[in-house]
Amino acid sequence: MGLLPNTTLEALKNRIDSACSDLDDGIPGVAVAVVGKDGKLMFSHAGGQRGHGSPEPMSADNVFWIASCTKLITGIACMQLVEQGRVSLDDAKEIEQICPELKDVKVLQEDGKLVDKKRGITLRMLLSHTAGFGYAFINHKLRDYGRPAGYDEFAGHLSDFNQPLVNQPGEVWEYGIGIDWVGIVIERVSGRTLNEYFHQYIFEPLGLTEISMIPTPTMKDRLAFMHQRDSAGRIHPRNHLLRRSLIVDSETDVDSLFNSGGAGCFSTPQDYCQILAALLNDGTSPNTGKQLLNKDTVEEMFNDQIGSLPPLREKYMANADPSLTNSATGLHPTVAGDRQGWGLTFMLSGGTTGRSLRTAQWSGLPNLFWWCDRENGVAGMICAQILPFGDGQVFQLYQDVEAGVYKGLAGSA
Repeated sequence: MGLLPNTTLEALKNRIDSACSDLDDGIPGVAVAVVGKDGKLMFSHAGGQRGHGSPEPMSADNVFWIASCTKLITGIACMQLVEQGRVSLDDAKEIEQICPELKDVKVLQEDGKLVDKKRGITLRMLLSHTAGFGYAFINHKLRDYGRPAGYDEFAGHLSDFNQPLVNQPGEVWEYGIGIDWVGIVIERVSGRTLNEYFHQYIFEPLGLTEISMIPTPTMKDRLAFMHQRDSAGRIHPRNHLLRRSLIVDSETDVDSLFNSGGAGCFSTPQDYCQILAALLNDGTSPNTGKQLLNKDTVEEMFNDQIGSLPPLREKYMANADPSLTNSATGLHPTVAGDRQGWGLTFMLSGGTTGRSLRTAQWSGLPNLFWWCDRENGVAGMICAQILPFGDGQVFQLYQDVEAGVYKGLAGSA
């Protein structure tokens, strides 16, 4: 893998700019970064505006709420503690001692009744979405159980994560709040808030200053605006979903803010890509030389954890809250013969873009996407701020950008 030819760079820029040309019905603004194994940016470009109706153009250093792209960072933090022998992936008693809440949690049935769980919850289950937790905005059963108050996983309060399970532990892959509970484990074992832990053991070793759970004033000055696409396809500005993280100022506020390991970070695409570059290099930053994880640990993260369960390409994701997500059948388009799996916090999937079969990838609720192809030494991220998730225009742009990168690297641009 090497440099992208100028023809590819221009084609990628034109595709991004074109996607953002219609501010009312297209994508108001987007930023993209692609990184190689050497840690250098192969490509970086922003198109459109900072927000619908904003006079400011989107720039490469605008800050985005990256939502579930945070899960990868939580996974890295967790695996650092596993390496140190401070937590075990497969010791349910240990995890339930650290989090007694997980010992007593019940399983919600279709009829709304709660039953005991059959087995303990392990860290591996939490990291691989097999612990039994769901998300109230995806799972109708959980959504209805939480009413009349309801659950709001983006309100910044720990109480919203005291939810029942929706499946028996170890039996079903279901996307949910399990990795938020991993964040709670990290906090209780390390004695630090999750944000403090991230900064000390991940962001600072990588030299990153534009990524945090609590954005600095300068990050907030460059925050991209949040949008809602209506049923007719038109874009409207809206208030931020993770608002509490943006308005905390006093120490009391900060202390009571829930640091969401599942969705709490803000970042630029470039800073996030440096985390991906460390994974391309088996856990060591190519820029700073600092090691986040051992190679064996990275290998374990990239191993399919759900080989005994149905392939993810058959998975249906519902829209219990249509304002936050569209429903989807199949999580990611892929090639024939790829059963698709789940590593420790991310999906493992091939695709038609040129990526390798075991490429890691995941996404964020306001339509952000990242991929990390260790076999080919390339990773990238595309950032939008549009709800609901599953925006067809952003996803097509993501696929086109990724395909353009591989085409350029193959010398066929």
